[in-house]
This record gives sequence, structure tokens and C-alpha cells, in this order.
Amino acid sequence: MKISRQFTVFGSAIFCVVVFSLYLMLDHLQLDRIKNPINEERLQNGQLVILQDKIDHLERLLAENNKIIANIRDSVTNLRKSVNNDKGPLEAKNLSQGLVDLLPFAPIWVLIPSEDCQFSMLDVYDMLSFDNPDGGVWKQGFDISYEENEWDQEPLQVVVVPHSHNDPGWLKTFDDYYRDQTQHILNNMVVKLHEDERRKMIWSEISYFSKWWNNIDIQKKDAVKKLIERGQLEMATGGWVMPDEANTHYFALIDQLLEGHQWLERNLGVKPKTAWAVDPFGHSPTQAYLFKQAGLSNMLIQRVHYSIKKHFATQKTLEFFWRQNWDQESSTDILCHMMPFYSYDVPHTCGPDPKICCQFDFKRLPGGRISCPWRIPPQVITSDNVQQRAHMLLDQYRKKSKLFMSKVVLAPLGDDFRYTDAQEWDQQFNNYQKLFDYMNSHPELNVQAQFGTISDYFEILRKVTGMDQAGMNKGVSPFPVLSGDFFTYADRDDHYWSGYFTSRPFYKRMDRMLESHLRAAEILYSLTLANIKMFGKPSNYPAVENYKLLTEARRNLGLFQHHDAITGTGKDWVVVDYGTRLFHSILNLKRVIVSSAHWLVLDDKNIYTYDPAKPLLQIDEVQPAQDVLPHKTVIKISATPRSVVVYNPIEQARSSVISIYVTTPHIRVLTAQGRPVIAQITAVWEHFTQASTEVFQVSFVAHFRVAIPQETVPVSVENPHLQLFENGLKHSIKVDFVWYGTTSNKDKSGAYLFLPDGEAKKYSPSRPPVIRVTKGPVFSEVTTTFTHITHTLRLYNIQGVDGQAVEICNTVDIRGEFNQEIAMRITSDINSMNRFFTDLNGFQVQPRRTMSKLPLQANFYPMTSMAYLEDSNRRLTLLTAQSLGAASLKSGQLEVIMDRRLNQDDNRGLGQGVLDNKITANSFRLLLEPRNSAQENNAPFSYPSLLSHISCTYLNHPLIQMATSVDPALLTPVPHSPLTSSFPCDIHLVNLRTIQSQEEGGGPSEQAALILHRKGFDCGFSSRNTGLLCSTTRGKVILFRQSYNTFTPVSLSLMYESSSTPKHQEISLKPMEICTYRIQLG
Repeated sequence: MKISRQFTVFGSAIFCVVVFSLYLMLDHLQLDRIKNPINEERLQNGQLVILQDKIDHLERLLAENNKIIANIRDSVTNLRKSVNNDKGPLEAKNLSQGLVDLLPFAPIWVLIPSEDCQFSMLDVYDMLSFDNPDGGVWKQGFDISYEENEWDQEPLQVVVVPHSHNDPGWLKTFDDYYRDQTQHILNNMVVKLHEDERRKMIWSEISYFSKWWNNIDIQKKDAVKKLIERGQLEMATGGWVMPDEANTHYFALIDQLLEGHQWLERNLGVKPKTAWAVDPFGHSPTQAYLFKQAGLSNMLIQRVHYSIKKHFATQKTLEFFWRQNWDQESSTDILCHMMPFYSYDVPHTCGPDPKICCQFDFKRLPGGRISCPWRIPPQVITSDNVQQRAHMLLDQYRKKSKLFMSKVVLAPLGDDFRYTDAQEWDQQFNNYQKLFDYMNSHPELNVQAQFGTISDYFEILRKVTGMDQAGMNKGVSPFPVLSGDFFTYADRDDHYWSGYFTSRPFYKRMDRMLESHLRAAEILYSLTLANIKMFGKPSNYPAVENYKLLTEARRNLGLFQHHDAITGTGKDWVVVDYGTRLFHSILNLKRVIVSSAHWLVLDDKNIYTYDPAKPLLQIDEVQPAQDVLPHKTVIKISATPRSVVVYNPIEQARSSVISIYVTTPHIRVLTAQGRPVIAQITAVWEHFTQASTEVFQVSFVAHFRVAIPQETVPVSVENPHLQLFENGLKHSIKVDFVWYGTTSNKDKSGAYLFLPDGEAKKYSPSRPPVIRVTKGPVFSEVTTTFTHITHTLRLYNIQGVDGQAVEICNTVDIRGEFNQEIAMRITSDINSMNRFFTDLNGFQVQPRRTMSKLPLQANFYPMTSMAYLEDSNRRLTLLTAQSLGAASLKSGQLEVIMDRRLNQDDNRGLGQGVLDNKITANSFRLLLEPRNSAQENNAPFSYPSLLSHISCTYLNHPLIQMATSVDPALLTPVPHSPLTSSFPCDIHLVNLRTIQSQEEGGGPSEQAALILHRKGFDCGFSSRNTGLLCSTTRGKVILFRQSYNTFTPVSLSLMYESSSTPKHQEISLKPMEICTYRIQLG
């Protein structure tokens, strides 16, 4: 936000304060005249002189408000002259008339152009001091007061939203929670909502709802549908889970949202309108964008830094339009409500005083299993106490309303796994209804209170603020526009939740592996169905069986996006349950990939046979268990040649290195046309000092389409420094490792929190490292083995994208440590100052500033796919194959936490430390790029280069190698290329996902969802000699070779169809846009 705009808003506020103060002052003078007529004139003159001095001071400060201040000065001068001329008291009628002139009637809504009230979170961070004074009953806020007559003209409207937050795994596994609690909540919901049509409820976790739905009878299903039709039950968000927003990749966020929305459409005919996210530990604008693209109109968030909440509350900006920082046209705006207080439980949702609000959580009535920590229990509402209790609750509602622009109050009523038994339903709904009946029957209270859903609240809010009701447009709005994100979250003191950005990194890596396998399998499966239909031949291809495996994998991946799963914040046995689901899905997806690739590479489709016990192809990587790193299979080489089928899962032409384990070093590699390929034989190490004599690694370059000749950039490796020579200039990059301990204070680091004991300490291994150097025509590498880390730097000697970056692989083992966190620190000579950049969900990049006013742990942010430093001439980008926490604590420095071992709980409910560490592999690529010309970047947004986009795609979607298991004389695979040409460099095929049939059995339909993303990129970096085998086409892309009968633009999750129809097979996307199309396969 520009300083001038800050002054404009501030000046307007001062104007209102001055006028109101003048009114009170003159009113006071009128009364004081009666008490002390001698001092009347002196007091009036003195007060007015002081007031004019203040106004003169404002005039000097507020240059843009000259006209306003001049009006104020003139008004005050006129009043002063009037006092001097009369030498007597101000008449009441004159005072009243003066005030009318000075303070004309103000409309309820002051309409301000959005460009005048748009701000970014970077500006907010600059503005705040991040202190934490005691705010009274609202500890992290301030005292709130009001006048009784404030609602005389417009009554207060209160919407109480009953909800039950059901974690799909945390302290119990998903299945255990369902058995013990969730199924009873949903069973009671059907009965209790039908007892009174005034009762409402929202539900958000479709993973639970679908499991319950599959176990209830048709009568109960019909009852649920009636509740939805009557508006008593709302499906909020409608995703498979309420996902984490820091560690999740946008592929998985879309996939779990699509899975939930498709389930709702098939089974209930429901299209969610409002998103509900009360428990993710910080919030990302990527989610806001995906909600908007899916057709949702509103959203709610809760876990935001307490200082930010307080600031927004003071400004009455807790409701805003959330806009993507690259959006110049307001097309991404979505209305967002930020809950103002500490938590989403009842003590922190009715108003600012949790001691009072807890008395209206009727599950805590005396004799129950839980009570109020403030030791004042709730009371059953009776005719004797309803008046007193209603006024007490209304006081909280009124105070809460003072934090918002409108006179509509949202009061959630619920907590984790609430409404499990019928008694709680009766306690909450019966007592609240008595309170509502009393409030609503007393018009002098000027309040209308009711149960409602979250969409009921937004509908009322839109109505009273003059915005459109049902559509996506924001209409005329009094709300400001915000861009940016809400990381890193702190709930109190210096307790920043930056630890979970890295906790359980083994499973964060497995999550990304499942995403890659799922996307590869989805695309291959859809292409196979289209190919089978095109050939028109009967096939025993296992379409239904494979589709069930795909569905299970989608749901297991979706489940792991839950905010206590991918975050690494569940109990040990819950983590094992998640890991087992991921592991089995990866195995099943390999079956889908193998059987689909088998069909596509056959020249003669008539000889296709499906035998899961003896597959034609075998993927060359095996993971023996859910808690063990995968390893390569060994291909036995004999006099009979072995064929290897390589699947490129990305949409661009590609040249990449393939490495295969074989039984002999005496080997030749040939293309499908019989041409020899340059290959490199290297040792396979059984121990860091002992090479195998039976297994060897052969590496060669696989070219997908014709490579473009280009110059090579000379690169050399020198341990421990990596020296890059670029255009004759030398850049030194140092890679170090450091330890973080935990604080000696009572509160220590745990699964959620990062509370270090100061700056990091240099890693000093207990024994000298073992260094291995490998050089060859395909790649060169240096592997350094320390006590806790095996660190490999690899350079590919090829003319493709792989040859432009340094590959870093760290295998980390800290299982023997006590309260230690290990980090990789990259130090360069880039003059980045206090600025750096991290991505959000692999979708967009957020500028960051390292701030000295914040504690060290507050300057760590989530890094899902990349982080970079830059100055006016160069950019250093670290690409990652797993989500981790990252920071830039000094200029030119990047730091990444790779693993955490913590011996205690951090008092956020988990009840344990993090001691289930695994041997964990972290993979990165390091890319150094010169700018075409010197350029300072102070914009509120940033884009990666094209090269970093493609290199990141290579890292996260590696080639898939499959060896044939039969005599190649009997079967010769033929290449299969479904694309008419390589996609443009900036167009990413997010997914090609076959849609489930409406028929019983859960098999595939003949339609698929094609999801494309046009990536925004920085044009300031050269594409010459980068190894790119693609170009850009201003967002236009031609699709696959197969023709499609229908081709329909739809919303992200297929809920709505677009009115526009593109030209057949040609699509045009705007930068950063994600679009979905419903296509007919075949």
C-alpha cells in the first residue's frame, strides 16, 4: 500500500474523530456554562485554539487531504467567531444547526473504489509491531464498548452455525474416529434436525460422510436429502478433507476437492457454495483461487497470527475480498470472513470474553465430561433466568459485531467431534432456542437471532451490504481487497507454527511420490480408454479394476492432505496408518501404469493379455515397506537383449538421464531403431566405502522427440564449494549443514512449533567424512558421507534441462539425536538483502521479507516446490521434491530444515514428541540464472523463470522406467505419442482424470476432466542455451491426436458448465489460469 493511500484513509478517520470530538466538546461547554458562566468564554476559546493547532498540524502531514482539512478549519473558525461575537452561551439550536452543517448524515455504507482500499499482507507486516499487550478479557485484543442505541435503526442479526470438526485422523486413525465418534454424530444429526426445522448444521469432511453414506439404509439417505432440500444441512467446502494449506501441492488440493465435489454431485446433487476452513495452521491464497475456480462464492478462515487478527479487528477489515497478487482485473476475488478470536471452539466464538462464552456451551453443564476452565459453568435456560442469560449473551454478540462493518454476526457453535450423543444435541439446541425466542420476542433489544448455515450467514451479509446474492460477482462492496498469505501462524507469544513445515519429512516425500504416480496413472489410463475405443477392438484390459485402484489412490492421497496428516502432527500409529495407505496406493498405481503402458506400446492390439501375476512390464523401483526408502530392481542381463520402456509423464519434449541397475558392466544400450546410445557405467555402493561386485548402474540419456542443438554451460564441482562458471564469471556457492536445538524455556519445540535455542550451530561430524568422486560422459558427482548425512552433488553432462542445474540429494538419519533439527544452508554472493521468495503450494510465488522485529522461527515459511534469492543481476533458485520449511536469515543465504527429532510435546494437543524418524531422502535442484538486464524487483508478486518451471517439473515427475519380462523376439514394443506436438513451455497438464460412471459398480464413464494450468513466468531471464525443447504460444495449446466428440469448459471441479465453447481442440488460457474441460474419450 502506498504511503499516500495510508494517509488518505488515516486522514479520513481523523476527520471523523475531530468532528465527533468537537460535538462532545461543544456539548460539554453548553453544560459547563451553567455551572461556571465566568469561565465559559475563556474555556471555549482555549479549547478551540487547541483544536485549530491540531488541525494545522494535520494539514502539514496529510498533503492529499488539503480540501478536507480546509473544510474542517473553516468550520471551526466560523464557530470561534460566533462565540467571540456573541460573548454568551451557544444556543442549543445554533449548536445543533452547526453540527448539521459540519457533520452531514452519513450513509450506512461508504462506497470506496477497490483500488483505494486494496492492501497486501507485506504492507501489514511492515506496519505491525507484533507486540502482545494484555487486552483484558480478550487477551490478544482490546476492550470493546458500544452504545445501547447503536442498533435502533438497523437491528443486529445473529447467525449461530452449529458444526462438528471431525479430523480424519489425529489422535486416532480415520477408521477409529469413525467407529467411535463420527458415525454417531451423523446418525444423531438425521434424527435431531428432523425434530425441529429451525435447527441447522454444516458438514465439511466428505471422506467421513461418504463412508457413513455407504453404511446407511435408503430411508436414512432420503431423510438426509430432505434436510439438504430444506436448507437445514449444508455441505461446506465439500472437499475430501479440510486440507493443510502450507505443505500441500496444488495438484493434490485440486484432486481432493474434485473427489469430494464429484461424490456430492453423484450422491446428493449438491453444489457447495461456501468454504469452511477453521483448523489449517495458516492460510494460502492458492486455496482461495481454487475455491473461486470451483464456483464457490464465499470462504471462512480461522488460524491467523493473533497480531494480524487484532489489526484487522481494529480496522474492521476481518471481512474482505481475497485477491491473487498477480490479478489486475479482480477476476479472482472471493469474499472471505476471518474469525477474530483465538479458536473455533464455543468459548472463543460468541464474543471477546471466553469466560462468558463458555457459559453458553451447554455440553459443559455440570455433571458432564468437560467443564469451563474459568470455573463458571453454564446454566440450563429456564423462565427464571432467560432474561439475564439472554442479555449476557447478547452483550457478547454486540461486542463481536463492533469488529465488523456490518450488523450481522456469525457465531459458530461447535468444536472437535461435537454432537456425538443425543444429549448434547438437546442441550445445545433447546437452550439456545429459548435464548433466541426471548431475544426475538423483545423488539427493544433490536436483535434477530437464529440457527443458520455458513451460507445463510453470507447470504444475509450480502443482502445488507448490497452485494449480489447467489452469483459469483461481488457487486457493490464496502469491503477492502487483500492480497497475500497468512503464514507463518502464531497463536500466542512467540509460538510460531513453523515446525510442521518439516515434521515427518519421510512422509512428505512419499506424498509427492504418490502425487507423481497418480497423475502418471490417470493420464495413461485415460489415454488407454480412448485408444481402446478408437481401435474398436474387444479387450480384456482391466478398466473397472484399474478405475477402482485409481479411486482408492485418489482418496488415500486426499486423506493425507488433511491438516494433521501431511503436516506430520498425528500420533505415531496414525502416521503409520497414513503411510500404509500411501504405500499401498503407490503399489496399486504401478499396476495401473504397467497394464496401461502394455496396451499402448503393443503394435498388434489383438495379442494383449492381462495377467497381474505375470505382467509384461515391471517398474524398476521397489519400496519394500511403508517406512523404508525405495530401491531399484536389478535387471538380469544375458545374451538375450532386454527391452526397457520409458514413460515421459510430462507434456513437453524432454531429454533426461535414465539410470538402471544391471548385473554386468559389459553392456550396450540401443534405441528402438537399433542406434547405439552413449552410456556410463558406475559402481553401486553397498556401503559408503564398498562397491558391489554383482550390481552396476548404467546411465544414459533418453530423448523424447528431437533435441535442439545448443551450447553447453561449463560447470565444475569442488567440494565443499560448488563453483559455477557462467559467461566467464565465477559464482561461489557453499553448502553447509547446521543444527538447531530447542529452547530451555518451559515451552519447547514439538510437532507444530519451532522454538529454537538461538541461531543455528555448525554441524561438526564425529568422524571425518568419506568422499567419493564419480566422473563420466553422462554425469559427474561428489558424494560426501557424514555421520548423519549422505550428501551428493550431481552435474549432468547433457544439453537438456537436466544439464542446467545441480542436483542435490541428502539422505538424513538423525534417529540417535536428542532435541535436534538439522538444516541445509546454502550461502551465495547474491545481494538479496532481507528479501527472498517461497512458493505457495507449487502454484505461485510469494515475496518474503526477513524481519528483525520477529523471532527467528517467525522468518521460516513453507516451501512446497521452490525458494529463491535474487539481486538486480542474478537469481539463485532451490527446487525441492518435498515440502519443507525454509528461510533466508542473512543476505545471500537460503536455509532448509530437513528433519526434526523432538523429545517432548509442544502443548497443542498431540501429547507426544516426534521420535519416529526414518532414514529420509531429500532431493533438490539448484539453479543459477543471469537476468537479461539489471532489474530491481519490489513488486508484491514474482514469477519463476521458464527454466525453473520445467526443471521443477522434471524433478517432481521423473521418467518411469519399465523393463519387459518376456523375450523381445516375441514382443517388440513400439513408441506411443498421444500429443500432436509438445505443449508450450508455460502450459502444464495438471491432470487427465477419467470421470466415474453414474451407474452402479464405480467404473469409468466415457468422459474425462482435462485440467490445464498456464504458468506465469518471468521474462527477464534468457531462454537461450537452457535446454528447453518447447516454446510459448501466448496461452494457446493444441490437444491430443485422438478426436473428441464433446469438449466443454467447466468449473474446476466440474460443478458448473461455461457458456463459452472453444474452437475444437484449441484452448487459450490467461497467465496463471487453471481451467478444466469435460471431454469425451475416444
